Formats: sequence, structure tokens, C-alpha cells
Amino acid sequence: MVDLLKPIKKNWFAIAMAIPAFLYLIAFLVLILDRAVVLSLTYIAPDLTETYPTLRNYVELANKSEFWDALRRTFFFTLIGTPLELIVGLVLAGLINKEFRGRGIFRSIFIIPLAIPGIVTAIIIWIISNYPFGHINDILIGKYWFFPRIIFEPINWRGSAFAALTLSMLGKVWRDMPISMLILLSGLQAIGIDQYEAAQTMGAGPWQKFRYITIPLLLPAISIVLVLRSIEMWKEFIFPFILAPRYPLLGTLIDDAYHLWNEPAAASAISIILVACIGISTAFLFYSLNWLRKALVKI
Repeated sequence: MVDLLKPIKKNWFAIAMAIPAFLYLIAFLVLILDRAVVLSLTYIAPDLTETYPTLRNYVELANKSEFWDALRRTFFFTLIGTPLELIVGLVLAGLINKEFRGRGIFRSIFIIPLAIPGIVTAIIIWIISNYPFGHINDILIGKYWFFPRIIFEPINWRGSAFAALTLSMLGKVWRDMPISMLILLSGLQAIGIDQYEAAQTMGAGPWQKFRYITIPLLLPAISIVLVLRSIEMWKEFIFPFILAPRYPLLGTLIDDAYHLWNEPAAASAISIILVACIGISTAFLFYSLNWLRKALVKI
């Protein structure tokens, strides 16, 4: 008879060390999510009478243009921001993976954004992109001797949804890029140099090495980056809250629903929809990456 407790007895210390993290997840994730689901299914009338269960909060959200605008913005924010961060992280990881003098210095410089709190980074970007007296406008308008005049009128860098959200996305990518870079760097360093040397003796060029060696062997690290960073992009709050308050994403719309609309039940409904979007997006990524892995194996 198979001893079902044998793995537990063998790994009892590791399991004991994981119990605090498990309790943390139960207390601060499962219970809070459960409360959010209940509140999202509760309609609170103006006279403070409650109706439960009901889908009225979701129906009212479906009739709000603000919700659909925020959902659309969040989708494109994630769709563009995630691969952008992957590409930047891959380029920088490839750069510092090479042997050259001062590599440690460059690696330290590239990690600096991670040491700066996100809200500090967002406020700095807000200051330098301010209209009309931000530093970017001052430089481009030729106010400083070291830079030629390129524009004649100040640009409102946050004057439209596209500009404000692009600025938010670039700030997010710059702030979190070191995480992607380090994950991809660890993947690159796990690839043996002998495989590149063998490919070179067979006449493979840089593109063939990248296509048939680097990408397939780096796919696990790429998968981690895509999944983790897409989740972060979906639930981003700080940068759009500071830089694009007039064009909320789902994360900032939750705050608007709670504080501006004074509808905590609607805020809970938006949060549940956001969790659902993250789940669907993650499942799609896993399916796509699994398909890509099988396709690369067949080549």
C-alpha cells in the first residue's frame, strides 16, 4: 500500500517553512477576494438598503461608457507594454551577458530603476513632462545651451489619452525593466557556449544562432517574464493614477468608483472583472506559449 504521508514526512521542514506564506495567502488574498465577490453581488440603494445576491452592479457597469473605455485602455496598455518590456529586458540582458570591461557597472546602472519607488518615478516623470514649463519642453525649446531648438511651442505631453497613457507605459517599463532583465539574464547564462560554437562550425550566422538556439532555450525565462509582467500591466495603478488621471485604467477606475462615485459595490465589481481579465489573459498566454514550445520542438 502506498504511504500517502511519505512525501510529507520526507519534506516536513520545507512544508513547515511554507505554512506562514500559505496562511498569508489565505488571510490577505482568499478572504479579501471572497469579501470582494460578496460585495460585488450586493446592491446598496441610496436609502442604504441592501439586496443580495444581485448582478445589478455588473449590469450598471456594462451601461457605463467609463468602464468600457477603461477596459479598452487597460487591454492595449497590457498588449503593448508587456512585449515592450520583454524586448527592452532582452536587449539589456544580451548586452550585459557579454564579457567586457565595466560590465558590473552597467549591470548596477540598469538595476537602479528598481531601487526607486514607483510613486517617486511617476512624480519625477510628471514634473519633467509638465506643461508648459516641464524640463522636456525646456530642453526641446532650446532653453539650454547644450541642446538645439527643436520645437517652437511647448507640447502638452499629457494632453490626450494616447500621450498620457504612453507616458505611463514608458514609466512602468522603465521602472520594472530590471526584473525582466535579470530573469532573462539568468536564462541566457544557462545556455552553454559550446552550443553556439558547434552552430558556428556548421556555418550558422548570428540570426540562425538566435533563432534556433537562444529563443528555444530561453523560452522558459521568456514565459515567466510574459506571464508575470502581463499581470503587473493589467493591475497597474501608480503610473496612470499620477500621469493619466483623466484616462483611468481598470486599476484606477476602482479608486474612482470608491472615492468619486461613492459606490464601493461597483468598485468591488470592477476588481472582480479585473481578476477575471488577468485569469483569462494568463490562461491564453500559457496556451500560446505551450503551442510555441511544441512548434519550436518540431523545427
